[in-house]
Amino acid sequence: MDKPIPDSTSPVADHGSRFYEELAVWWPLISPPEEYAEEAETFRRLFDEYATTPIRTVLELGSGGGNNASFLKAHYELTLTDLSPAMLEISRALNPECQHIQGDMRTLRLGETFDGVFVHDAIGYMTSEADLRAALETAYLHLRPGGVALFVPDYVRETFVESTSHHGSDGDDRAVRYLEWAFDPDPADSTFTVVYTFVLRDPDGTIHVEHDQHTLGLFSREVWLRLLRDVGFEPERVVESYGRDVFIGRKRG
Repeated sequence: MDKPIPDSTSPVADHGSRFYEELAVWWPLISPPEEYAEEAETFRRLFDEYATTPIRTVLELGSGGGNNASFLKAHYELTLTDLSPAMLEISRALNPECQHIQGDMRTLRLGETFDGVFVHDAIGYMTSEADLRAALETAYLHLRPGGVALFVPDYVRETFVESTSHHGSDGDDRAVRYLEWAFDPDPADSTFTVVYTFVLRDPDGTIHVEHDQHTLGLFSREVWLRLLRDVGFEPERVVESYGRDVFIGRKRG
């Protein structure tokens, strides 16, 4: 089955940002929240399975438009963080009962801890080992002893294949169709590229085409597990229903 596109924002402008800025108002049609129900239930089960203490509070890093949160909030008290103010506004409309905080997952320090930390495909915008380690450290520092963190990259080096797909949906007065193309122009480095072409139909019937290009990180399983251990986690790896590797970090306690 197709994966929902990243519900998250880039921490660095040149990694691709139109998605999460001027195109953010189209987000509910580009990536409808209802498409995330199955994923969110998988993550809920993993939290409950791997935590050694009950999960009540969860911090999400790179929460984007809040699509996963719209399902997880039935089970946990959520704090949602993202770099993009525009995406946070989309999430606030969908999840008004959740706390929303603007911040970069590499440097965020809230001065509090949580039973769980969740990082969905926003982790893909960590394009160097230094950035990835910084994000893992942020998760570790915000996790209570006995808690668990979940990290869900779209790909690891071992699973990446070039792909093309198309998606879209209709709203009451607007519609979106788009093409997504993922490829790796340099297999020797730690990144891959995703290019999007959007065809947008405005309420007055006007059609316009927009493009966006994103650079995302691509690391081996060995790198993931090593960095998780380096920052203090007890790491594990599982494969979820979309075929993605989910990295689980438990904090001793």
